[in-house]
Amino acid sequence: MATILVVDDELGIRALLSDILSDEGHAVELAENAAQARAFRERQRPDLVLLDIWMPDVDGVTLLKEWGAAEQLTMPVIMMSGHGTIDTAVEAIKLGATTFLEKPITLQKLLRGVEQALAKAPPRAPAAVALTRVGEADALEALVLAPPPYLPAPPGPDPEQLFDLDRPLRQARDAFEKAYFEFHLARESGSMTRVADKTGLERTHLYRKLKQLGVDLGRGRKTSP
Repeated sequence: MATILVVDDELGIRALLSDILSDEGHAVELAENAAQARAFRERQRPDLVLLDIWMPDVDGVTLLKEWGAAEQLTMPVIMMSGHGTIDTAVEAIKLGATTFLEKPITLQKLLRGVEQALAKAPPRAPAAVALTRVGEADALEALVLAPPPYLPAPPGPDPEQLFDLDRPLRQARDAFEKAYFEFHLARESGSMTRVADKTGLERTHLYRKLKQLGVDLGRGRKTSP
């Protein structure tokens, strides 16, 4: 699980990205402007930032410059914009952004971009090391990422024994499909990409299907005591 900061002045986009990333097992923090994003970055280092370029107070490129100048650009940043140009994207990359996503952002592009950015992120040291170091930057580097959001399903009875066939066809089919997808999610450790490949569904269709069936995408996720 990663901590992802979403910075966007549009409420609908913040809510949509938060829902998708939370269902993928990430902890999501939200900021509607640069001031809130600055305040969060002062408190802790997120594992990834999704940063909108056009915002009413300070634009995303300016905030990116500020973080770089303050040596706070220690996490990957994905820039987002619905009105971006090639020049803007190139400038953001030169300033340290990992990549650029054009709005409207498709589910597949979002998850692929997040996965690739997190793979490039610098590793975090064990938390115990932070206690022996001096300086906030070192302490932030020492936070530990949580385990993957899904755990393998424990062995159990034959799946056929779990279905009540004395019910309408649609209900029986939904019950089977829910169990089918839960099995593959557990087997693939919650990876939507691998589940999509295994089941032969496009990721957007798969995501909607899981929502429709009421599949618990947080199943197996560890929570803090």
